[in-house]
Amino acid sequence: VQLQASGGGLVQPGGSLRLSCAASGSIFSINVMGWYRQAPGKQRELVAVLGSNSRTNYADSVEGRFTISRDNAKNTVYLQMNSLKPEDTAVYYCNALAANGFSSWGQGTLVTVSS
Repeated sequence: VQLQASGGGLVQPGGSLRLSCAASGSIFSINVMGWYRQAPGKQRELVAVLGSNSRTNYADSVEGRFTISRDNAKNTVYLQMNSLKPEDTAVYYCNALAANGFSSWGQGTLVTVSS
């Protein structure tokens, strides 16, 4: 599975951004799609995941502000981020987890929340 993330950029606190992750290759094998982020000097952390059964899970820090969704026709997963805070600044990575446990990562897209 190949993943191409896009949509990052500079936004003011309180603003919104939508990240996209386009998947190609062995898409049929994907069981879970997710977004992770890594801030400077910190470990990569889970932001949101979306299972093939449409169940979602969010980090406590983004619950109610971020929404993960997918467009099956476009093989794309989105992360709608609202009410952004400076602490949301990070490189955001999309991830695809296959049923056999194989994990694929996108290249990362930088989100900077600053006035």
